[in-house]
Parts: sequence; C-alpha cells; structure tokens
Amino acid sequence: MQAILGLLFHSLGGVAAGSFYMPYNKVKGWSWETYWMFGGIMSWLIVPPIAAYLTVPGFVEIIASSSNTILGITFLMGLFWGVGGLSYGLGVRYLGMSLGNSVVLGFCAAFGAVVPSVYYNFNPQEGKTSFTEMISSTGGQVVLLGVLVCLLGIALSGKAGMLKEKELSEEEKKKSVSEFNLVKGLIVAILSGILSSFFSFGIEAGKPLADAAVAAGYDHLFANNVTFVVILWGGLATNLVWTTILSIRNKSYKDFTNKSTPIRNNILFSALAGTIWFLQFFFYGMGESKLGNGASSWILHMSTIILTANLWGIYRKEWQGVTQKTKWTITSGIVVIILSVVLVGIGNSI
Repeated sequence: MQAILGLLFHSLGGVAAGSFYMPYNKVKGWSWETYWMFGGIMSWLIVPPIAAYLTVPGFVEIIASSSNTILGITFLMGLFWGVGGLSYGLGVRYLGMSLGNSVVLGFCAAFGAVVPSVYYNFNPQEGKTSFTEMISSTGGQVVLLGVLVCLLGIALSGKAGMLKEKELSEEEKKKSVSEFNLVKGLIVAILSGILSSFFSFGIEAGKPLADAAVAAGYDHLFANNVTFVVILWGGLATNLVWTTILSIRNKSYKDFTNKSTPIRNNILFSALAGTIWFLQFFFYGMGESKLGNGASSWILHMSTIILTANLWGIYRKEWQGVTQKTKWTITSGIVVIILSVVLVGIGNSI
C-alpha cells in the first residue's frame, strides 16, 4: 500500500509539472520575464507557505529553530536549482514542450540521481550512500547504468530535434514553437537540466526540517512542505533578480498597466501556472514520504513529467509535418528515458 500511494502521489506531481506551462500559453501581450516573474512569485513565495501552514501549522517555528548550516545549504541548493528553473522556461520556449522537456528533465533525472551521492563522498553521513559505495555495489551499478541509458535517451531526443530542424521550413517550425532555435535551446536545456537536479539534493540537505516536523507531531505525509519553503526561497531569489533586471532593461514592467493586453486574464493564467507548478512538489513530498527519497523517487517524478509534457507536445502538434523517421526517433528517445527510470528504480531497490 505504501508503494502504491507513493507511485500515485509521484504521478500526480509529474502530471502537474508537465502541465504547468500550458496556462502560460494563454498569456497574451506580456513579455516572458513579466509572466515568469508573476507566476514565480506565486509558486515560490505565496503558495508554499500557505501549503505548509495548512499541513504543518508550526512550520515557522521549525524553520526558526533550525541551524543556520542546514538552512544555508538548503537555501544554496535552491539558488542553484533556481538558475535551472529560470533556464527551463527558456529551454521549452526555444525547443517546445516535447523536445525541451525531454532534454531538460532527462539531464535533471540523471544528475539528480547522482549528485547527492557525490556530495556524501566528501561529507559522509550515516544512512546516506556515497558515489564510491554506488560504484562498489550491484544496486549502485544498476543505478549508474540507468543514468547512462538516460543520457542515451537524451541523445536520441536531441537527434530528433536536429532532424526536425532540417526537415521543416522556418515557417513550419514557428507554427508549433514560435521561437524554435535548436542550438540555443539545447545549450539552455542542458544547463537547466543539470542545475535543476539540485532540488533533489536540497530535499536531502533540508531533511532535518522534515524530521523536526514529524518529531513535533505533524503527519509525515506533509513534512517535506517545511523543506520546500526554504528551497524555494533560493529559487525565488535567483529568478526575481534576473526577471527584475530584464524588466528594467526591456521596460517590460509596463506590461502590468498595458491596457491593450488582457491584464486580468494574464494575471489569472500566470497565477494558475505558478500554483500548478508548486503542486508537483506538494505531491512529490507526499510520494517521497511513502517511497523514500533518493534516485527512485526523483527519477520516477521526472519520468512522469517527461511523459505528460510529451503528451502536451503531441496535442500541440509540435511534431506535425516531420517524417516517420523523426517521429520514431523522438519516440525512441522517450522510451529509452523511461527504460532508464526502470533501471534506476531496480538498482535503488537492490
């Protein structure tokens, strides 16, 4: 039952994450930094404390009584992840939902499964598996094999993107992805995937906060909501600084008062996107409490996002007009990424 509930919560989180970008497509007349800033304030500043208050009412006291070291490392991981989240939006903007999410989340899944173990090599902790221990154990070797398979799936997805670039005219590419740019998109997406994986370690680093919530008598199902508040402060800092710089430089702050745009609808859809985005980690936290953190939970979450995002990509006809070879290539890439998820899950259970 624990495993079934964990899978259910991870799936709900993945569906939310794979769907959050869709409301942004309804925003009209606003620059990217404007709607990203507004949605981000909802998902990183407003919604997380509300969720924490509703599920762990004493979360403020728990954070205040925690050590500065724990808070500092957790916040720092949020900063790194924030850069990844910032570039994620650009990756999808240049590559589209299907290809963008396959590359970003493939790298995110692979590095999220490995980064924590590398850290524990330098800072050993009881009950935590280091990279050296992974290499020397059967389960760890299977996990690493899964990571390599995941990278193969990413390569296939990238190949599909290059085929699409050659096959479609500029006009055809713009029909499905208005700002399609393969080279720029791949660079941004790879950076985003690697840095986004630091959310996984942020959860590990902030585990004492969740443990404190359980010790205080709160339901362990929602204990991770305390950790998310601190991680997302880091994400907020990174994204708010950059979008503010862009807003001032491009004078796009005028979007909020531009009556030629549907301001009310734009605010609504941006807020909806931000709220849906946070729900991925709300459900992820619940799933992690049932399955346990580490490679299995993280990569399962990423795989569900990849599947959902690709379904949206098909719905938006992002691969319409390409040859069967290209369609089979992107399909193969997705299948291989999912296979990597299975391998990591098996390895983590050994």
